[in-house]
Amino acid sequence: MRWKRARRSDNVVDARGRNGARRFGGTKGLSLGGVAAVVIIGLLMGQDPLQILGQLAGQATQTSSFDSRQSAPPAANDEQAEFVRAILGDTEDTWRALFQSADRSYRDPTLVLFRGGVDSACGFADSAVGPFYCPGDQRVYLDLQFFRELEQRFAAAGDFAQAYVIAHEVGHHVQTLLGVSARVQAARRRGERMEGGNGLLVRQELQADCLAGIWAHHAQRRLDWLEPGDLEEALNAANAIGDDRLQKQTRGQVVPDSFTHGTSAQRMRWFKLGFEHGQVGRCDTFQVARL
Repeated sequence: MRWKRARRSDNVVDARGRNGARRFGGTKGLSLGGVAAVVIIGLLMGQDPLQILGQLAGQATQTSSFDSRQSAPPAANDEQAEFVRAILGDTEDTWRALFQSADRSYRDPTLVLFRGGVDSACGFADSAVGPFYCPGDQRVYLDLQFFRELEQRFAAAGDFAQAYVIAHEVGHHVQTLLGVSARVQAARRRGERMEGGNGLLVRQELQADCLAGIWAHHAQRRLDWLEPGDLEEALNAANAIGDDRLQKQTRGQVVPDSFTHGTSAQRMRWFKLGFEHGQVGRCDTFQVARL
């Protein structure tokens, strides 16, 4: 992937030098070990660990949220951070243009690089949660160690696989701007089904995969930066983090009623659909009968 062709974003901040082992609301909250336990329990129960942490974060004090003023842009000689800036920069260019074509205004998210753990408006998150987007502060959070885990644990190597991960989280930001996230949360409050093969969480995640594919479609048309095998890298990453595959690895069995992100086949299908067509209208996972 010829990623150096992309414009670098100015919306990446480096919080890797800060202490990640903070607590919710001071000493009465969860320690880093406690957060890790919540993550493990959530995975075993088929629940989204970040949602559990977000609920616990309701007890946090205002001062526990991330303060970008205490951080700085990444160093210019940090190639991993430069890669992140390049991918984020191109998502900005893509979504600004697409929003403008629909007579809307795109608001750039901030991407926070952290190490070990981080505070956000969604609460404290351990690196075990993986990359995530917090709608409360409209920021993407990424521990670069996840890319190594993606390669070593999930056998999903490659720079375009990493770009897919970032673009998926930016897809959640697009959902926030379009009001999709708010509608899902309203449905949750009404008691509608969240988990499961046809649950709203799965539909939301698959839509973010499709939106990542749309970004890849337009980025390729603009920059011609993909090399042979790059698309396969992204599809391999989508395949590696499907609910069925992850559950098989962690539990030894697949429990569709607890799905939150979709199967490997579904994740690949929706990313590829976005990549092939490049049209947001093709990504309405909430209306289709077959995911």
